[in-house]
Amino acid sequence: MKHEWRKKEKALYLPKQEPSELVVPKQKFYTISGKGNPNDEAFGEHIAVLYAMSYGIRMMPKNGLTPEGYMEYTVYPLEGIWTLDKEDVRGDGSFSKDDLIYKIMIRQPEFVTEELALMNKEQVSKKKPHPQNVNVQFEELEDGQCVQMLHLGSYDDEPASFEQMDQFCKEKGLTRRTLAHKEIYLTDARKTEKEKMKTVLRYFVE
Repeated sequence: MKHEWRKKEKALYLPKQEPSELVVPKQKFYTISGKGNPNDEAFGEHIAVLYAMSYGIRMMPKNGLTPEGYMEYTVYPLEGIWTLDKEDVRGDGSFSKDDLIYKIMIRQPEFVTEELALMNKEQVSKKKPHPQNVNVQFEELEDGQCVQMLHLGSYDDEPASFEQMDQFCKEKGLTRRTLAHKEIYLTDARKTEKEKMKTVLRYFVE
């Protein structure tokens, strides 16, 4: 049976439009890190190589290799961890998007081992050469205790949702472990009207 993350992992990927607590276990990802405006071409290239690697794993059986434990599944959504250096935040809390520091990623199924991920990276790099392929990493990351909610609308309107999350943390006696936050992109910004865009916003708390 095909694993559909939208159906099987709703708690992780389909929260309501109000803050809630959850614990996110260790997960496996292809990742790539960078700095700069997410509207720039470089960011789009980072996304492209992550999807190339992810679909390389997904399509392995059709290319003659079925890894141990393989199952049919839907490729997971793009995620990103975003932060800033303290000196890049202005006195009023604003900042330039050019100063954003990010690690974007796509989760991989549990059957993907480090050996398999690196083999796939090598194969994809031969079929689809790209200078950014070398910067793709395979990592296990654990978000742990978190607060998250669904943000509906433009990325530029996220501060309103962050205010709700801040208030929720205050009421629950929770403290953010880091100023970084995670975003999970449930819609494609290139194909979706801004008011219909869906993004999971997640704080790491304790």
